[in-house]
Amino acid sequence: MSDHLKHIDPSIPPSGTGCVECLATGDWWFHLRRCTECGHIGCCDDSLNRHARKHFHDTGHPVIQSFEPGEDWFYDYRTDEEVRGPRLADPQHHPHDQPVPGPAGVVPRNWQRILMERND
Repeated sequence: MSDHLKHIDPSIPPSGTGCVECLATGDWWFHLRRCTECGHIGCCDDSLNRHARKHFHDTGHPVIQSFEPGEDWFYDYRTDEEVRGPRLADPQHHPHDQPVPGPAGVVPRNWQRILMERND
């Protein structure tokens, strides 16, 4: 049995509404993930930069939750499996009016081709 629950702090709010590192560098993301230990918002493994996974490698914080509207699943990078977790502090997802991919005005027109070529 995984010890993933000790890596979930339901009282910690998310760090913001977008990927911390992408916003700092003017880059863009596909989907967002929330660290359940510190609230860091990073971009998913299908994004160009995979900042959520890099956050895990840099900090050792293994559990994330989707930060997309309508999704509430948790994932443990150590086991590469979905896990269960409690409701986290609000907000539960990025704003509904925030585009996917995002952020607005930064995503290239050919974003789908870029992601397909990167993930081949």
